[in-house]
Amino acid sequence: MKISRVKGFSDILPGEVELWQFIEEKAREVFARYNFSEIRIPLLEKTELFSRSLGETTDIVEKEMYTFADQDANGALLTLRPEGTAGVVRAYVEAELYKAEPLRKLFYFGPMFRRERPQKGRLRQFYQIGAEVLGREDPFVDAEILLLLNDFFLIVGLDGVSLELNSLGCVQCRPRYRQALLAHLSERAKSLCPNCQRRMERNPLRVLDCKEEACLETTRDAPSILDYLCEACRDHFGAVEKLMRQTALVYRLNPRMVRGLDYYCRTTFEWTSPRLGSQNTVAAGGRYDGLVEDLGGPPTPGVGFAIGMERLALLLEMKETREAPRPELYLVWVGTAARQWAFPVVHRLRRSGVRAEMGGEEKSLKSQMRRADKLRASFVLIVGDDELKSGKGVLRNMDTKEQSEVSLDRVEAELLAPKLGG
Repeated sequence: MKISRVKGFSDILPGEVELWQFIEEKAREVFARYNFSEIRIPLLEKTELFSRSLGETTDIVEKEMYTFADQDANGALLTLRPEGTAGVVRAYVEAELYKAEPLRKLFYFGPMFRRERPQKGRLRQFYQIGAEVLGREDPFVDAEILLLLNDFFLIVGLDGVSLELNSLGCVQCRPRYRQALLAHLSERAKSLCPNCQRRMERNPLRVLDCKEEACLETTRDAPSILDYLCEACRDHFGAVEKLMRQTALVYRLNPRMVRGLDYYCRTTFEWTSPRLGSQNTVAAGGRYDGLVEDLGGPPTPGVGFAIGMERLALLLEMKETREAPRPELYLVWVGTAARQWAFPVVHRLRRSGVRAEMGGEEKSLKSQMRRADKLRASFVLIVGDDELKSGKGVLRNMDTKEQSEVSLDRVEAELLAPKLGG
């Protein structure tokens, strides 16, 4: 009986993983340009980290987290991380990174876990590329984050995505907007879905994040938060918009965008693509100036983003066409003596950086050549009893079908010469 993978979890197979490696490689290149350092955080955290940082009324905390009791800690609750920012901030605070250098620019790769309804572009284990800047509150770093993302999309060849911007204000101006929004929703409460009716009083902004058609229609003419910003938030957001215009980065305002997490304030953004259907967000993020302090650190502003790897891979339209890397050399041996000679040679070639392959079971020359052809090997080296006696092997270029002889006593030097490298 076959054991299938868990619902909402996916394998990344050869032919697919090469695209992921390409994406990660280009991300590292762009992060290096912007002077970011990598951080690696645990998959498992105390549940309290997410309930405090993300907000107890968010969909993630209420119904999407994978949470269980820790048998070694008297039943304390642990959670598979549903996002990366909270873990990065926890590490920043716990390791007191702010003491040596308050300003930190950090990036990370890895899987996240949410118990959502699986569909195209949305899995229960999904991968993100994330970045966080801790220690700067100026609008220039907000713009820098957006430009970094734009540079990354350009370098991986992604087009057809749109940038949406909003400001969520701050603790000074958001309460006034909250009152106006709550008044608007209270008059229309019967039109909201049961979930939004329940959480409307505690956090009315969550209603704007609801994807139910009835709630979308009910909030279509809701007050705009941009009309309620205090002077400081208005100036901050105005400066971000000005920097976007100065750098010719096209965007549109979306005052309905509130993001799904409670820690966001001021600048928020999403990069979307119509080609993804309902799950159209490729990357998203924003500012979270109070999160470090909420998690026990000193007052420290922050801004960051996360990119959805699965959705980005879908958009690049390379999963079905990108092939697994092919061997540079396939060593075909015929006879026991040739096999004994071939094994250490292949090992030394691999240590020298050659992508080399050979079979271990005794098979015919024709069968081994078919195998080399199936693997799309660039070259084949044929060695049998006759070649061992003469000291000359046959090197075949599998693309041009040209053949030449190589000296077996100096085979590594000859194979590492430009003839093998192309």
